[in-house]
Amino acid sequence: MNATSVNLYSLTYRESRTFMFATLFIIGNMVLPQLCHLVPNGGLTLLPIYFFTLIGAYKYGWQVGLLTAVASPLLNHLLFGMPPLAVLPALLIKSTLLALSAAYIARRYQMVNLLLLAAIVLLYQVVGSSIESLLAGSLVKGFQDFRIGIPGILLQIFGGYAFIKYVLKK
Repeated sequence: MNATSVNLYSLTYRESRTFMFATLFIIGNMVLPQLCHLVPNGGLTLLPIYFFTLIGAYKYGWQVGLLTAVASPLLNHLLFGMPPLAVLPALLIKSTLLALSAAYIARRYQMVNLLLLAAIVLLYQVVGSSIESLLAGSLVKGFQDFRIGIPGILLQIFGGYAFIKYVLKK
């Protein structure tokens, strides 16, 4: 698998850049879902709320990722009513798992490639879906991202790779 070195950062909460980047990724996680919701079932199939969480955590570390992971779903719910309150806990769990696993793998391997991003997405989806199944009391409901969210999973892997490698080069 083609591995590419990229500049990866581990920003802390003491740096203003942490909040600046988190704010940009939160805005991305608010705009992208609104665009995806213009398509029937776009949110359920494209899983847009996770996209910039993956990128922020991978490129800038767990603090940026965690801020993005928590604030994005909460602000989207408060401002737009999406995600619905009933799925908000599961979404927050998945977002947090995504942020922490992306930051860990980025720091551990210090490069970006499709295999690493696929591992991150599968990790947070499998663990998060298992927890969601327990919360919902249904395996079918918990693992719905694997039934209808494959386009979104692929978007995270391939789109995340392209964004990290080509858009955020520095």
